[in-house]
Amino acid sequence: MADEKDIKNAPEKKEEYSLNDDRRVKVLSPGAMVAKRFFRNRLAVVGLIMLAAMFLFSFLGGVLIPYREDEQFYTTTEMQKDYVNATRNDTYRITAADGQEVGAVLKNTINLAAIQGDEEFTYKDVTYKNVNEGDGLYSVYSGDTLIAVAAKDIINVEAGQEEQPFDVRYNALLTYVKGGGSFTSGGVEYAVDEDGNLSQNGTVLAYISRFVVTAAATDINPSRDFKERLEEALVDEEGNVRPDSEFVYADSDGTEHTYNVVYDPSKLVWAIKQSTATDVFDIYSYPSFQHPLGTDKNGMDIMTRLMYGGRVSLIIGFIVVIIETVLGVIMGGIAGYFGGWVDNLIMRLVDIFYCIPSMPILIILGSAMDNMNVDPQIRMLLLMLLLGFLGWAGIARLVRGQILSLREQEFMTATEACGIRASRRIFRHLIPNVMPQLIVNCTMGLGSTIIMEATLSFLGLGVKFPFASWGNIISDVNDSYVMTTYWFVWIPAGICLLIAVLGFNFVGDGLRDAFDPKMKR
Repeated sequence: MADEKDIKNAPEKKEEYSLNDDRRVKVLSPGAMVAKRFFRNRLAVVGLIMLAAMFLFSFLGGVLIPYREDEQFYTTTEMQKDYVNATRNDTYRITAADGQEVGAVLKNTINLAAIQGDEEFTYKDVTYKNVNEGDGLYSVYSGDTLIAVAAKDIINVEAGQEEQPFDVRYNALLTYVKGGGSFTSGGVEYAVDEDGNLSQNGTVLAYISRFVVTAAATDINPSRDFKERLEEALVDEEGNVRPDSEFVYADSDGTEHTYNVVYDPSKLVWAIKQSTATDVFDIYSYPSFQHPLGTDKNGMDIMTRLMYGGRVSLIIGFIVVIIETVLGVIMGGIAGYFGGWVDNLIMRLVDIFYCIPSMPILIILGSAMDNMNVDPQIRMLLLMLLLGFLGWAGIARLVRGQILSLREQEFMTATEACGIRASRRIFRHLIPNVMPQLIVNCTMGLGSTIIMEATLSFLGLGVKFPFASWGNIISDVNDSYVMTTYWFVWIPAGICLLIAVLGFNFVGDGLRDAFDPKMKR
């Protein structure tokens, strides 16, 4: 019993490993070693966090936000639009009597005689009598025959009525300047009240006024009640002109509008503008609860456009890099493995692509697509293909240089001795050994591609409306006033672009250091 107790109480012996025991050595796979080195690099981790934030913002945010990419928002504002113009007829208007011909020169002579108050005047050896009938009304006779009337007052036809013959209009003016009353014309009795209403059997046929009101558009038909209300706003009780005034008038449907009256003394015309509550695009609205980053020049939510624009910019960057990598790996792998005339041919092709001025070509093609009105979606696809096709030469030269040094090593001699075909040697044994350099090159190239797309979109040659990208969002800043006043339009897009490009550069630097076998652990 004591022995068993001593055994239980005795301290446990730790198992000791010999120096040559494999369990003493902690072996890490190559991938784990690269990951360990990468996560030791603080800048690389920061870059990874930045990229994760941009991807979540662009792809997840676009799903969660309630607005569409091309959704436009409206706001109600008071708009001033031209409604009517008004003039006061302070000059004489000459109207010829039925059956009389009064030429332009005779009209001018009658007008001058009326202004001067001449009782007689002569024209072409004919003497005319100019009879003053009252305030602003003259009857012109040749002998005992009435040939014309010079009047400052104007007879306006009531809505729904026909214009009256000359005799009715002339007698209406005579009656009006004498204070109103009744008269008979053609066996029909008419009445004119002191307000200038011409009526028959209680039905108003026309009204007399010295104001001429003309509509600013064909669809505007101001009522007589409106014209009378307008006259009250144009002159005061003593007949003096009011230069600027304002009045409220309710339409037939009961809707009230405010009318602003502005007098132009040089033209002797009143311009009447109607204030109307109108729905307009909510452009350049400042950040609010509904729009955290405000709205742009099209009345669209900037945060929504940033999210969808991030998708476009990031997708274009990845697709372009994939196209560049595929073309570069194929061409560089073939050149590096076969050498000789094949290598010379492909390298001369690479030299040609290095000499191609990419930016001028993209600008020319962008302008051509503008003239051809290419669909924005097809335009975006063509942009990715062009950027990828013009950028593969650098990757091809990188792959070729790596394969030239790898193809002479022992493992390649072994693959050749085993009878493995050339395509399998290139893509199963050589290219995987070039992958670390490719990954680093592609990661750092993503930032340059996004900058290139943003530059083209800023110039109006890249992604087109209604699609958004960070570049064409910044292109809204087309003058200094917008740039300084509406900072919320371009600064967020610039920050997103900066974070994404910096993130790719930090991650690329981290991967380069992690893949470097000479790096200190």
